[in-house]
Amino acid sequence: MEATIAQDTPKHYPVLLKEIISIITPQYGGTFIDCTFGQGGYTKKILEFKDTKVIALDRDISSEIIAKRIQKKFPQRLLFKNLTFGKLNNLKIKNESIKGIVFDLGYSLNQIKDPLKGLSFSYSGKLNMRMGLNDFSASDVINKLEDNELEKIFKYFGDERQAKQISKKIINERKEKEIDTENLVRIIEETKKRKNFKIHNATKIFQSLRILVNKEISELIYGLINSAKILKKDGVLAVVTFHSLEDKIVKYFFKSLSEDKSVSRYSPKIEQSEKFFDMPIKKPIVPSNTELTENPPSRSGKLRYIIKKKNIYEIKSDILEKFDYLIKIENLGSKL
Repeated sequence: MEATIAQDTPKHYPVLLKEIISIITPQYGGTFIDCTFGQGGYTKKILEFKDTKVIALDRDISSEIIAKRIQKKFPQRLLFKNLTFGKLNNLKIKNESIKGIVFDLGYSLNQIKDPLKGLSFSYSGKLNMRMGLNDFSASDVINKLEDNELEKIFKYFGDERQAKQISKKIINERKEKEIDTENLVRIIEETKKRKNFKIHNATKIFQSLRILVNKEISELIYGLINSAKILKKDGVLAVVTFHSLEDKIVKYFFKSLSEDKSVSRYSPKIEQSEKFFDMPIKKPIVPSNTELTENPPSRSGKLRYIIKKKNIYEIKSDILEKFDYLIKIENLGSKL
């Protein structure tokens, strides 16, 4: 007789859940899109309110197992799609009046602690970082791209100051053998030497690889653009970010839709006849002290949101031009 060992599953804490619910107001019913379903934290809470419906997206097919459990409790009210949120416009929702769209750009503990996904520097083995619907892995990036290409990825996606030195050491070492997770962490530690007591020395490099492998820049930009298009009047677009690059993109996009702006700081603001979005709070909402105590990883979470003021599909934003330099770096993956 074989024994079945039950593995402990880390408890999932949906970041800024109370604040999200307060902003999108599901208590009044409506259809919502959860663009980052994950463990289903936001979706479950929304569905607790009657007359609500959720369209949930996740690129990680393993999330469908959780979705099916929730569907049993709330039949006919949850539709799950194994889809990247950058392709939000592929949904056939002409007859749906979308009241709220939510993004949580973080990764759950379940995903981080899954050695097969290879997201963490705490595990040995082959570099992966593919979350589903990917074209290449982190191993492909580290072992195939040139040193100047790796340097750009580490510098712009990870804000790594020693990007050049780390890239050169990777190129030298991979001449002898393929670089895996353990080797990459060692290379970073040996190059940086000084211990960072706030974050692990490998954090920024691993962040940059994850961003590239999952095309997180273009996915986010197109996800935002398509969300703004399909929202109905009075609909809310809410995004929780976890690092400065994500927040920079979201902040710029929201401001571009809700504020007058000039081409340069020396030029007068361009007055437009009408704004189709409102940004009620300029500064991001951050976790409360209570949430920080219960869920310390939420400390880097920032919530921003905008409200659509008029039913209009075509929107104008220069976000693609603004972050074109990041998309070009992301496109280095097309060589793999």
